[in-house]
Amino acid sequence: MEIQLTKKSDVPPHQQLGEQIVFLITTGKLRPAERLPSVRALARRLGIHRNTVSKAYRDLVRRKWIRGRPGGRLCVAPAVYLRGRTTHDKLDELIDQSTERAREMGYSLAALRERVAGRLALRPPNHFLVVEEEAGLRKIIEVEIHDALGTRVEGCSPELFLRKPELAVDAQVIVPEYAFHLLEPVASTDWPPIRLMFSDADEHVTLIRNLAEPSIIAVASVSQTVLKTARSLLASAVGRRHSFRDVLVRPKQRTELRGVDVVFCDSLAIRAIRCGQKVHYQLIKEKSMAEIAAIGELGAFPKIGRNTRR
Repeated sequence: MEIQLTKKSDVPPHQQLGEQIVFLITTGKLRPAERLPSVRALARRLGIHRNTVSKAYRDLVRRKWIRGRPGGRLCVAPAVYLRGRTTHDKLDELIDQSTERAREMGYSLAALRERVAGRLALRPPNHFLVVEEEAGLRKIIEVEIHDALGTRVEGCSPELFLRKPELAVDAQVIVPEYAFHLLEPVASTDWPPIRLMFSDADEHVTLIRNLAEPSIIAVASVSQTVLKTARSLLASAVGRRHSFRDVLVRPKQRTELRGVDVVFCDSLAIRAIRCGQKVHYQLIKEKSMAEIAAIGELGAFPKIGRNTRR
């Protein structure tokens, strides 16, 4: 695991560790059901006390990011295939298993769907539906897809999705990879959900490390989740050499950040921030966006214009 901790930060070590593990999960560097190092091994590797690792692990278990395995070590919470209504139909189970097996064998989800659609003449989706708990994070995902493809994108919380399965009708559902295991089956859809992966932040960490002078670093986002993750992820690079600020951007509100040297912005915040140097953080991983675009080409998605608000 790529973990960088520092004592030269106001962020407690256990929080730095926990949030960086979350980031590794959301960017696909830790996979569902993958085993985590033991408390002793990880503490030795990072040069920290075992209690720090234990505290981070306990918090991640409580938040359902990781879980215990009978007779074994902790592991990343396994992804549960998000399909529709609860059913005991063996054919539905076979289809789900076949989809997962195809992915494991290296076939892209877009290629599999194209083959199935050609054979069964499924009615293609006509819009995307983003299922994500936090409204700010969900909005960033919606905007990035809309701006990239110029198609209709809607969003809802997992709770609403579970209560109103009809939302999935004619929709290509998109769910962050980490959220699959948090959702229970609901009404079925013809098109299996896309597992969304987030971009890493390696180049942003490198940029901070390469700054010649002590600087004021800021992260601006409409998402509390992004801000919390960024604070822990960048802590080792910021250290005590630089100053750090996180800025929660309100919708339709211009924000002046005078005196800040570098501001990392999400795809919504970058439009509202006024400062010297802005650095864009694209949330959706390029590979995931390519898969979404491929599905958009297969479906019946009306173009509504990249500059048109849905």
